[in-house]
Amino acid sequence: MREEIKSKMVEKEINGTIEDPRLKAITSSIRVVPDFPKPGIMFNDITTLLLQPKVFKDVIDMFVERYKGMRIHAVAGIEARGFIFGPPVALAIEAKFIPLRKPKKLPGEVISEKYVLEYGKDCLEMHVGALEAHERVLIIDDFVATGGTLSAAIRLIERAGGEVVECACLLGLPKFKVRTSPLFQKISLIYIRYHYPLELNNFQNVVLINCRSPASLMASQ
Repeated sequence: MREEIKSKMVEKEINGTIEDPRLKAITSSIRVVPDFPKPGIMFNDITTLLLQPKVFKDVIDMFVERYKGMRIHAVAGIEARGFIFGPPVALAIEAKFIPLRKPKKLPGEVISEKYVLEYGKDCLEMHVGALEAHERVLIIDDFVATGGTLSAAIRLIERAGGEVVECACLLGLPKFKVRTSPLFQKISLIYIRYHYPLELNNFQNVVLINCRSPASLMASQ
């Protein structure tokens, strides 16, 4: 059985490191399901978090605290769990919500982007006309692994004339931290979750909240 490393939750700031008491509850509320949806995948189940209203609110509040005042015109949520976190954040920062959906789910004219998942291939679509030129967009999803889904979402928004300010995710895998592509300079995470034995992972536990550039932070670890 794989050992899950218990992360020490910290919040990175420019002038040092402080603990955020909300992170411990968020961490413990997410269930890890091994071998789902296929063998070898450690699935992070956020439905257990949604059963705890205070913890759910803490997640939304942490995103709102970051993005309020950043002149976000639209929040784009990635199907399906981006639909859970995106709308309350959009309402709180007074932005419109745009669903990025799987193929053949939107009734109007769409533009689409294909992408590769950690365990397959898929496609995202959005309605033509959902964005106006140069609108500032926040993309929200629950989880980042390879970055394929977020890359497709960014391309979709940019093709529609929008400007992607940042991508907000609840959590990511440890391998996220070694990414150096421009995409990973745009991602804000609440925390990174560990699923692997310590001897197989030499990274230090770190939370990437309120950080515009996670990849650059890792250079200092």
